[in-house]
Amino acid sequence: MSYQIELRHLKYFKVLAEELKFRLAAEKLFISQPGLTRQIQQMEEIFKVPLFDRTKRKVELTTAGIYLKEEVDFIFNHLDTIKKHLENIGAGKETELRIGFLGSAAQNVIPELILRLNKDYPGIQTLLEEMPNKLQLEFIEKDKLDLGFVRLPRVPNGIAQHRVFQDSFSLVLPENHPINTSNFQNIRQLSAESFIFFSSEDSPQYYDLIMGICEDKGFRPKVFHKSVSALTIFKLVEQGLGVAIVPTSLQHGYNLRIKFIELKDIPQRTELSVIWKESNRNPALKNVISLLIGSA
Repeated sequence: MSYQIELRHLKYFKVLAEELKFRLAAEKLFISQPGLTRQIQQMEEIFKVPLFDRTKRKVELTTAGIYLKEEVDFIFNHLDTIKKHLENIGAGKETELRIGFLGSAAQNVIPELILRLNKDYPGIQTLLEEMPNKLQLEFIEKDKLDLGFVRLPRVPNGIAQHRVFQDSFSLVLPENHPINTSNFQNIRQLSAESFIFFSSEDSPQYYDLIMGICEDKGFRPKVFHKSVSALTIFKLVEQGLGVAIVPTSLQHGYNLRIKFIELKDIPQRTELSVIWKESNRNPALKNVISLLIGSA
């Protein structure tokens, strides 16, 4: 008769190899002693080698049995590891999370999130990519991103949004500009300057917000350049090609010849939100959202 090794054979062998008594092993396995004997005999027929030395007084492993026991122990330990990994994946504790973000989020929100993930869910690996608002939204909708950190007033149906950070605005000037914190009064002092804005196509509401800061002080700014990149804006300011208004948190992390003056006398604030697709099936997402909403 032809047999094939099945997982149950290995389990029966493992228990018998540990107990070295057919009666005790059969009781532990909830099968009859003759049934256990038949299973071991099938294994020996398949492997064509005796696995146990049997006498009336004792049962011992053969050399082949000793080798097989080590391998079977490894197999079952590995299966336990696989089971734990699958349970963790199912619970969202071990997987990859794809995150898009604006540059301003990299100053505090992203580092704090990664630190908390490493502490609470060390099995979650993050793939981070800086990109503009519209591209993040597009990638979220196409399931190319799991999370996005954006400055958008609203998002389409099916996309969830939650505010995680509110920021003030700051004026960005070349390092040698005559206006500084001691003689700055309000933004109207810069009405004759060229301004460098974030792109209105990427975030019209954000563009309008900055325009409103200037218009509230009685002038409409001359927009010389637009960009989706904070670094590009800062480089242009550094070269004396204009001034800019940006979220205050962006003043950190750049080693450029520019200076920042926080606009403390204005009501406008900018909000950073996290967005995600409500139908996203990444099991890690619920854990990350819980961390973000709980700390917001």
